[in-house]
Amino acid sequence: MPVKKTRQKMREQDPKERIKNFREVPLGYTREQAIEEAKRCLHCKDPPCMKGCPVGIEIPRFIKHIADGEFDKAIAAIKEKNALPAVTGRVCPHEIQCEGQCTMGKLGEPIAIGRLERFVADLERDKGSKIPERMKPTGKKVAVVGSGPASLTCASHLAMKGHKVIVFEALSEAGGVLRYGIPEFRLPKKILDEELNYVKKLGVEVRADTLIGKTMTLKELQKEYDAVFIGTGAGLPMWMGVLGENLCGIYSANEFLTRVNLMKAYRFPEYDTPVRIGERVATIGAGNVAMDCARTALRLGAKESYIIYRRSEEEAPARREEIVHAREEGVVFKFLTQSVRYIGDEHCCVKAMECIRMELGEPDKSGRRSPVPVEGSEFVMDVDTVIVAIGQRPNPLLTRADKRLEVTSHGTIKADEDGRTSIPGVFAGGDITTGAATVILAMGAGQRAAKAIDEYLKNA
Repeated sequence: MPVKKTRQKMREQDPKERIKNFREVPLGYTREQAIEEAKRCLHCKDPPCMKGCPVGIEIPRFIKHIADGEFDKAIAAIKEKNALPAVTGRVCPHEIQCEGQCTMGKLGEPIAIGRLERFVADLERDKGSKIPERMKPTGKKVAVVGSGPASLTCASHLAMKGHKVIVFEALSEAGGVLRYGIPEFRLPKKILDEELNYVKKLGVEVRADTLIGKTMTLKELQKEYDAVFIGTGAGLPMWMGVLGENLCGIYSANEFLTRVNLMKAYRFPEYDTPVRIGERVATIGAGNVAMDCARTALRLGAKESYIIYRRSEEEAPARREEIVHAREEGVVFKFLTQSVRYIGDEHCCVKAMECIRMELGEPDKSGRRSPVPVEGSEFVMDVDTVIVAIGQRPNPLLTRADKRLEVTSHGTIKADEDGRTSIPGVFAGGDITTGAATVILAMGAGQRAAKAIDEYLKNA
């Protein structure tokens, strides 16, 4: 029987309906769809998909279990390396990682690895997660600073090794960027909470409302714990520095999404969230965060939502799926356009934005063609809300509080490939060491650091 070249299509909410709610957009595979999709796998002798997975999941093995209807074995295979499969099955950029390396992609469409991961994770959650057996307690204690993907991965692996792990979170609930930076329609809080409960059942303790660097110092942690992992991410917004950027109605993406998530705007009118959304919203940038902002604005009542990006669609860093979903929902894309000035009204609120057309010139250091302004192409757009989503960098609070931590010129913590910092016994990983990146890359860093910490504790 010839191998099917096209993948199983996932069910989704209708665009006209989903812009009125915050419910999840993709609805997942049925059992029958999952099995049919899994049967497309060629089971390569030297599987390239695994080389594209930052946490090293044995992808062909879990797919074979799905094809055979052995769903319990499939999720067990995934959880040997990944404690958050329902999360990564939703937000991981599979198309440039595991699926991007899939041999089937050369014959047609790659295997829908992410959708299969999500399927078995959701199926297990409905039945109840099985907790694997941990190693005997070692008597060692590890402090994990931050509760995002790098930290949770590091914590779960260390707990499985028998170490006592305490995660410190500055805000009231754990999850980091997974809770506060990703909208409900992409990653429901219920799903995240179930994944967090699984990590806690592994033996990880979470202490919220504790800001390391203020509530406790790094030196105080070191006195109480045998090792420390720092995974505080990149939560400081970047700005363009253009005229009028301080007007009311202009948000950073960090503030906008955190307000919506922290104050539960997705449950309006049950929660009255202080987020001002006008009728015409412009989001600056074209990454996944920008798509999240533009799509959230529509759900909060904006009549028009625009993406303003200085390069072309081909250079846009967002996942293709996110761009398609945004366009389906009515987001208007203005590519090769850059904002140069914001114009305020008599109350110092933004009312318009001056832009200029761009064209692509020679490639820059990243390999992308540099945008060049087109002389005389300025124009003005009427807008009453602007969201700046051009990137994030690490918050310097902890590194400024402890000068022993060496940092780069970009403010990231200097660490080797296994997370070792300039302080013996202190490790770091994820966006705090690389700058803003993907969830799965942060998880890979947390996994490597956990292995290095375990070795350090054995030799301490």
